[in-house]
Amino acid sequence: MKANRRKTLYKNTSAQVGIGTLIIFIAMVLVAAVAAAVLIQTSGTLQQKAQSTGKQATQEVSSNLMVKNIEGVRAKNTAVDMSSTIDLLKLKVALNVGSSPVDVNQVVISITDGTTANNLVYAGNSKSYASTGASNGAMEGFSSTSAATNLLKLLTANTTVSGTVFDNSNHYFTVDRVRDEDSSFSQSNPVMNTGDMIMMYISTSSAAAETANYAYVATTSTTTGPIDSGLNLVPRSVVNIILTPESGVSTNADFVTPSSYGVKETVQLYP
Repeated sequence: MKANRRKTLYKNTSAQVGIGTLIIFIAMVLVAAVAAAVLIQTSGTLQQKAQSTGKQATQEVSSNLMVKNIEGVRAKNTAVDMSSTIDLLKLKVALNVGSSPVDVNQVVISITDGTTANNLVYAGNSKSYASTGASNGAMEGFSSTSAATNLLKLLTANTTVSGTVFDNSNHYFTVDRVRDEDSSFSQSNPVMNTGDMIMMYISTSSAAAETANYAYVATTSTTTGPIDSGLNLVPRSVVNIILTPESGVSTNADFVTPSSYGVKETVQLYP
């Protein structure tokens, strides 16, 4: 007969408690807190950069100028005594659908006839041609109220900046409003909003037109004739115009002048 064996279950309620365990626990808490703080700060920075980038990207895509049409005007003395070249371009410009406001003061127009290239800034822009820190680069005699005065200065006058004299015709362009329902567009504050339409004037007077001293360009009395812009828009000239706003996509307008201007004072060039 086998002897009875008694099994006994021992209950041990003691645990290891000490300074080492406490240090490890505190270290884990600190590491978790630091990691959480870094993640929160990083996510906040990334969110701000993403918002800023998204805003800039939207502005780049949506800020579009749209050239509706371009007309060329010949200088003249009378209806039968006209220049053989196009001496003024009139660009009718509006904003594309959904476009952000565009500051015309910051628009640069590049125009070339295949031989000469002119880079033009708005006549009221006081910074582009000024020396560093100065604000005297605007077209000399620029009027903050009269588009007609500015057009006359563009065609016939010159500007002195820091001792340098240059012709307005190959340095500036001027504008006039065509449609401005909220009356927000002006010569001194040329900002286009949705629905606005303006006329941009680019002088393309030729050396021949300057020599001939034509008395009129469109309805503008030039008295001593327009100043040579360096361009020569004779028939069959290939012309390229690029409008570059401060932000957004550049707008191109390319055309070839007609094979003959005939007796027309105003010639449709684009589209």
